[in-house]
Amino acid sequence: MSKKSKKEVSREIGLEVGYLCGNYFLKMNHLHYGYWKEGLELDITNLHIAQDEYAKLVISHIPKSVKTILDVGCGTGQIDKLLLDKGFKVDCLSPSNYLNSKIRELLGDRSNIYESTYEELQTEKRYDMIQFCESFQYIDIEKALSNTHKFLNKNGYMLICDIFKKDVQGKCALSGGHRLYKFNELIGKAPFKLIEQLDITGQTAPNMDLMNDVIQNVVRPAINAGVRLAESRQATAVKVIKWLYRKKIEKLKTKYCSENRTGEEFKKFKLYQLLLYQKID
Repeated sequence: MSKKSKKEVSREIGLEVGYLCGNYFLKMNHLHYGYWKEGLELDITNLHIAQDEYAKLVISHIPKSVKTILDVGCGTGQIDKLLLDKGFKVDCLSPSNYLNSKIRELLGDRSNIYESTYEELQTEKRYDMIQFCESFQYIDIEKALSNTHKFLNKNGYMLICDIFKKDVQGKCALSGGHRLYKFNELIGKAPFKLIEQLDITGQTAPNMDLMNDVIQNVVRPAINAGVRLAESRQATAVKVIKWLYRKKIEKLKTKYCSENRTGEEFKKFKLYQLLLYQKID
């Protein structure tokens, strides 16, 4: 596998830290958004329930003819365990050494794990379905479609459950997702036919309100308290650091601590879809 970029390394570390904190404090096992069904109170302690609902939603849309599945960007393997318990044969793909260790702990030898990016995957195996749960956004679209067509059995399926950037005016404080117009342009030329399209933006947007609440009421006050402590002990050094890294600090504040990171902002600029396509041979 080629040397990882700084962005890829940062993403993997972020996933590792997110899993450790979520699992320890909130009993979370998944690394994806939650699906907030009507009636489920938007509270941080209910996030693991919303994540379980997300997994149920994905599994409920798997065609009956599917027996073998490749899960691309499989997180810690929680959805894969559910699939294996239901009788599916499942292989996993993840470039993260840490997450792969967690998958092995959970699944043992029940699943083959490809320690690779999807772009670099080499295998002779073919599958009835290849699924991307919040992983499609990190893969080059053309390469993803090309590889998926190659690795699918005849009449196989591609299931994508992920975020896309809407084609609207304005600048979004939220990152993530391929541009929708670009995806539609490329999938329109690819040998796949659309079987199902489900917009779940409304059920996933509350995750942003939850995250914003944590940032504004926990993360920012904690950071500010830490800075005040540092200033009380090394005021000159803190001032120098603030000046030297002022652009990076401002960029981080804008990216992660902006009050615009809300559910309404998400619905304005993002589209979260469950998409099911069938391979055309």
